[in-house]
Amino acid sequence: MAEFDEVMRIEVMRFEVLGPLRVRRAERELDLGFPQQRALLGLLMVRAGRPVQVSEIVEVLWASRPPASAPNVVRRYVGALRRLLEPGLPPRAPGRRLSRRTGAYLLDAEPDEIDLLRFRELTLRGRRAVATGRPEVAVRQFVGALGEWRGPVAMGLPASARAHALFRAVEHELVLTTRMAADAALLCGTAGLVLPSLRRAVELEPLDESLHARLVMVLAACGLQAEALTAYEEVRRRLAAELRVAPGTELSEAHTRVLRQEVRASAPPAHRPVRTALSEPVKPLARPAQLPPGLTVFAGRSEELGKLTALAGTAASSGSPGTILVSGMAGVGKTASVVHWAHEVAHRFPDGQLYVELRGHDTAARPAPEPVEALRGLVAALGAPPRHLPDDVAALTNLYRELLTDRRVLVVLDDAARTEHVRPLLPTAPGCLAVVTSRDRLPGLIASGARPLRLELPSAADARATLALRVGHRRSAAEPEATEEIIDRCGRLPLALAIVAARAVSRPDFPLAALAAELRAAHGSLDAFTGVGGTADARAAFAASHRSLPPGDARLFCLVALHPGPGIAADTVAGLAGLSPREARPILGRLADAHLVCEDAPGRYTVHTLLRAFAAELAEADEADATEPLSLPRHSF
Repeated sequence: MAEFDEVMRIEVMRFEVLGPLRVRRAERELDLGFPQQRALLGLLMVRAGRPVQVSEIVEVLWASRPPASAPNVVRRYVGALRRLLEPGLPPRAPGRRLSRRTGAYLLDAEPDEIDLLRFRELTLRGRRAVATGRPEVAVRQFVGALGEWRGPVAMGLPASARAHALFRAVEHELVLTTRMAADAALLCGTAGLVLPSLRRAVELEPLDESLHARLVMVLAACGLQAEALTAYEEVRRRLAAELRVAPGTELSEAHTRVLRQEVRASAPPAHRPVRTALSEPVKPLARPAQLPPGLTVFAGRSEELGKLTALAGTAASSGSPGTILVSGMAGVGKTASVVHWAHEVAHRFPDGQLYVELRGHDTAARPAPEPVEALRGLVAALGAPPRHLPDDVAALTNLYRELLTDRRVLVVLDDAARTEHVRPLLPTAPGCLAVVTSRDRLPGLIASGARPLRLELPSAADARATLALRVGHRRSAAEPEATEEIIDRCGRLPLALAIVAARAVSRPDFPLAALAAELRAAHGSLDAFTGVGGTADARAAFAASHRSLPPGDARLFCLVALHPGPGIAADTVAGLAGLSPREARPILGRLADAHLVCEDAPGRYTVHTLLRAFAAELAEADEADATEPLSLPRHSF
């Protein structure tokens, strides 16, 4: 027990509530469990270091009419959280992180482990600097405090819990600090440093005239006179429409000062000095251009590319960095589509484009790069000397984000497998955009604010255009029936179409009907979609996705894929697997997240025709298992 206590004393964790609710041990994000369990942890984080009465917990978890069993449910949630936060905790041991007091529970964490406590400490330092007449110091402290604010407070909790007065009080703290930061920045001519936080604050308090007055003046100080006047007009109309009042004295005076150009101009934010000691100076004009060449035979996808542009525009207009997650099944064309789009919009990112092959599902030839390796490549591309760079992820992440300050850079992170590998590579500077591709939906990344875009199979028209571009329009038009059969037997999957088209191009004298006959003779196997000479291979692509599955999930995938008929209901899957529907549904959800099955309607699943062929090959390769009834031991889940 003494050894356990010593280990727990030195283990550092990170608790985040000023945005998506997260807990990290080292670089690994923990799964916080059911929504109410997450709400309990969020409450304890907001009140860290102070006991929270069970009655208050019940009030937050059940906004109205809590069940009679509520105290027992709270006790079970506490036990689960203890095991999560201290995985080596002996049975029935009270642990250190989550202790019980008389009728209450307390989360024990160091001040630097919780973002809210760091925010409060930096805010306090800023207040002291203001009181002693040091506005420049105050701005640095306030901006540091607001840097802990990553999005809506306790995002990911049930709406009823987030609406509780305790979480609203935290939002009020953020707004107050933003006001003080704006006042100090306007005083010392550094308004640009607080503009992103002001934009977010007015979203929290859209009718706060005092906050809007500061936004109007900060916009004017940053040289955005027209936007300042527009902001005033918008809040004036809102006040009239919703409260039937005219702007008060403070907001009116701010408007008048902007019209008279009496607001002190703010100096553009200087590049902050890099905190990491480097033996060589950073090259300030480094402009990376790392995008791989786009496909010369890219066709279609106009609707998806339009959605991607719209999502990027939404991120840009928010005044904060954006992340877009493009997900889809293996071979659906995620990388090709994103790279094509990135070339089209490269002019919107004048400070460069970064590209990282994460190889999350392509580790057979080369292992996936660790975050440290990827970060070293990124900071070198941004101008930092490659020698004498720090070795730990945290220092490199800080350096990377420091180098992106005041830049507009597009970052493409290709083939991500896990959220924790992506997170250190995401920019935090307004004007930057990260586009992540993955075969997985990465719910953790979406919970952190990433905007999702699922790439479906191309339409029949797009598939036809793609094949025609690859084999030649004249050749395709001459054999329309063979063209349609090839598209159908490829299941419209871009990877399969590319493999067959490559075979057609290498045999220009062969009719397309002969290739269609080859696909027909393959009887649904993947032999017809084997790459040659190091080119893409459908079987290898599917195998890479399958390898990432836990054994129980992999067995259930085969069961769904081998089931005859166009689709299968979740309850039917559960019955065939010998599971309860409650046990089967989370597994089906994970398979859908990995894009190995598709939930076309609630509780009903289908599998792509080529993935069915892959599952049949798996079954044939292991005849011993195939002849036994498919069973899924309960401990697998």
